[in-house]
Amino acid sequence: MTFGFAPLSSTSLAMTTTGGPSRHGRLLEPAEWTAAGIPLLRNPREMVGGLHSRHRPVPSTAVIAVLGPEDRLVASASFTQRSVSADGWEYRNALLSHLRRVLPHDLRRRTPVRTAVLLYCREGDERWTEEDGAWMWGLRDACTLHGLRCGAYITLTRGGWQVLGEGRGGRRPSSDSAPQRLGDTSGEFAPLALHTRGGASDALRRTAAR
Repeated sequence: MTFGFAPLSSTSLAMTTTGGPSRHGRLLEPAEWTAAGIPLLRNPREMVGGLHSRHRPVPSTAVIAVLGPEDRLVASASFTQRSVSADGWEYRNALLSHLRRVLPHDLRRRTPVRTAVLLYCREGDERWTEEDGAWMWGLRDACTLHGLRCGAYITLTRGGWQVLGEGRGGRRPSSDSAPQRLGDTSGEFAPLALHTRGGASDALRRTAAR
């Protein structure tokens, strides 16, 4: 079974489930996210453990990872996004900016061959929030503009991690757990060169590239 989203106009103002306007202008509701074809992660526990070890996220940290065939990590970057009034548009721009720093786009391909996955560390519990919906919108749009397939959206909270829309999750790692050594998390994650290109901001805490 696969999950995804239905098209949503980038110019429309999203509404909350109670019918009132959302403070996040562009977001995807859970039903929209689960309505289309988001590819399932082959081994989400190893994926989350590997990203947690590489980037050591704390609340308000986003980790964008690009996967090649067989869910092999191609590139990843992490940054802190603290704007409480941001919507999917702002999140999209932040994700796209960091993708461009670590990976050439695939816009010349007719169909995407690489998949972007987003892990967001935040406060609260595992239940969907409007902030999650805005990140989902931003991930979808950033993938389109970079020639990537839109992949899973994962939250990391004190209670553990969860792949939204899939019902898969675990207690460790969590937002306050100590990262394991990278070699102890997964054989899927071979050591990658760490680099930042000229002009990279301090918000790009760690970058792993091909």
